[in-house]
Amino acid sequence: MAMNPEEEVVLTEEKGHVRLITLNQPRKLNVISPKVVYLLAKNLENWEKDEDANLVIVKGSGRAFSAGGDLKVFYEGRKSRDYCLEVVYRFYWLCYHIHTYKKPQVALVHGISMGGGASLMVPLKFSVVTEKTVFAMPEASIGFHTDCSFSYILSRLPGHLGEYFALTGARLSGEELVAAGLATHLVPLDKLSALENRLVSLNSGDESAVKSAIEEFSLDVQISQESVLHKREVIDECFSKDSVEEILVSFETESTKEGNGWIVPVLKGLKRSSPTGLKITLKSIRDGRKQTLAECLKKEFRLTINILRSLISGDVYEGIRALTIDKDNSPKWDPPTLGEVDSQKLDLVFQPFEEALELNIPETEEQRWSGKYEDSVYA
Repeated sequence: MAMNPEEEVVLTEEKGHVRLITLNQPRKLNVISPKVVYLLAKNLENWEKDEDANLVIVKGSGRAFSAGGDLKVFYEGRKSRDYCLEVVYRFYWLCYHIHTYKKPQVALVHGISMGGGASLMVPLKFSVVTEKTVFAMPEASIGFHTDCSFSYILSRLPGHLGEYFALTGARLSGEELVAAGLATHLVPLDKLSALENRLVSLNSGDESAVKSAIEEFSLDVQISQESVLHKREVIDECFSKDSVEEILVSFETESTKEGNGWIVPVLKGLKRSSPTGLKITLKSIRDGRKQTLAECLKKEFRLTINILRSLISGDVYEGIRALTIDKDNSPKWDPPTLGEVDSQKLDLVFQPFEEALELNIPETEEQRWSGKYEDSVYA
């Protein structure tokens, strides 16, 4: 009997003590849809509690790992208040459990790993990338913000790389991900399936054994002199500035100096980005340096809900329209300039909700899997 295609957005397999989960919407670049979030959470909880499951492997089918959240779902909900609240709540709650998972997880990552998709890669104990892996967090450019725990992750990178990656949406290769500490191992794409077979045959959750098995296939990382990771001096000088406006002025000044031609296209992208998205993102990353993982996720939940409610701007819908709906790449931002983004209004999107309306992150090990959406006041 043919399976309902909807049921196949995530495939699971049990092989001995190993559990495999495959994101299975290759034509959509394995976007994280509401159904995917629900199935990921359900399976990961079951496997953490299952004494027979010792190792979890996460992968994507087709030519991408995951392109992140389904922007068209966000856009479809633009005229219905809180249309996407359930999936947002479930995913950020799941992000906490991915970060704090009690059993070793291995992400096998080829192709695109962006936005929310990267939250299934970076926090895992072992994240294996290839020469074909491409990572980015491009949310700020479309009027959104760096979410899915990345205000926590990026704010902990050396110097001001976090601000740089969050504001510019710069792409990183597999080699650069390992060098930056956002992935653990680089394995050639043509060896990825052999590595998967090796991990399955290992049939163990012993971390040192898993690490040794991956290292049988992994390569030493050599990043080119052109890599943005070699531009730390310029990045730290510019992206340490207090405001987005000051960052742009400093970056523009640097772009005129010899050897800094790489800045020109990055600067062009920044100037085309949503002013509101850039300002929210900078504050979120800066706040993230002083926040715990739970605090970052609660903040990101508030930001996402307030942005989707168009509390201070409807830029996220305009950004999605220009990028994926009409594809004209000519968004009309409101307000159109950084100087017109009201700082008091900006503070509104960061305001805590009443306690009952916050994302419920479990505070004790005994209640680790509590706080689900269905237990919240929103259900």
